[in-house]
Amino acid sequence: MSPIPAPEPGWAERAEQAVARGRRIDRFIPAALLDSPISHAGAVYGTAVGWVWGAIWSTGRIERRHGLWVFRGMPKRTFRRGGVCVGCCFLTGDDDPTDAVLRHEAVHARQWRRYGFLMPVLYLLAGRDPLRNRFEIEAGLEDGNYVPRGA
Repeated sequence: MSPIPAPEPGWAERAEQAVARGRRIDRFIPAALLDSPISHAGAVYGTAVGWVWGAIWSTGRIERRHGLWVFRGMPKRTFRRGGVCVGCCFLTGDDDPTDAVLRHEAVHARQWRRYGFLMPVLYLLAGRDPLRNRFEIEAGLEDGNYVPRGA
């Protein structure tokens, strides 16, 4: 595994601003949609989608770790970067994910339970830059291998 490059100066302040912006947005979401039976149904649906996608493409071991269904051996074209969390499924390539990565992905699974059907939309709106995406920041940039430990 190659070393993680140091982020640009000022990244931590921008990350804090992204999280604060996301929390302000949350105030406009009706409470009935957050951590509710509706959001839990969305997480179950996401998990079902993850299971189907993983069952179709996974050529490796499928196991339960850190509360996640981990599908290994996924072709690179079926996920971004090191893997993707869909509901309670973590879809990844051939490498055995570390406990730190699974801790990061378990936070994403918790986010799926909180936001449900809104999660894919909110994640997309948060942007592709992990240092400005509140969901990646909240899941832990170090555990997700976005910044080096101690950055």
